[in-house]
Amino acid sequence: MSYVFNPPAVVSVPVQGRAERFPVNRVYCVGRNYEDHAKEMGFTGREPPFFFLKPSNAIVVVNAGETGSIPYPSLTKNFHHEIELVVAIGTGGKDIKAADAAKHIFGYAVGLDMTRRDLQSDMKKQGRPWCIGKGFDHSAPIGPIVPAAQAGDINNAELAVTVNDAHRQKSTVAKLIWNVAETIEYLSAAWELQPGDLIYTGTPEGVGAVVSGDLMVGTVAGLPDLKVSVS
Repeated sequence: MSYVFNPPAVVSVPVQGRAERFPVNRVYCVGRNYEDHAKEMGFTGREPPFFFLKPSNAIVVVNAGETGSIPYPSLTKNFHHEIELVVAIGTGGKDIKAADAAKHIFGYAVGLDMTRRDLQSDMKKQGRPWCIGKGFDHSAPIGPIVPAAQAGDINNAELAVTVNDAHRQKSTVAKLIWNVAETIEYLSAAWELQPGDLIYTGTPEGVGAVVSGDLMVGTVAGLPDLKVSVS
């Protein structure tokens, strides 16, 4: 088969302890999935989960023990970090019940949902889609994927992010409004999940701005740290 230009390479993430890599299909993100973060964004209550997507080529892969780099993006003056547990789907399906969700999970990783907050806020005020605030280039750093059987008690794991060694966000996965299994149930009712899909499950309170020269270190207990500098 021939193409009018060379197609881009498959986006993939390393798997801890394995030579094979995890090919990325779609990147789903869950909005306002921690109560205190919802409150700091001006919302309250346990609303039904909602989702947005990032393109797969927004992924920035950072190998274990290395420090990745992302550019300060154009058009924004308020560039925010959001630390998240990422779920990697290994077996697809539609209308997956929460009780069966674990069967579809390949593994977990640490991710950052980087956000052009001022652009997102402006789109919200106008009632327009806010892809420009979330789905831009280099907006989805991610560390290596750890297979589920090796990830420990992920549903109660602590997650946090520091910026230049100063604590910014700290919580536990147990505080998700909609836990991982429930999120998969809701998500698979709207889309048929495919092997290679990633789910950024939401961020806790404490989101804030970073500037050029800052170093972010994201952690989820049991997973390799994610270190990213802003260039």
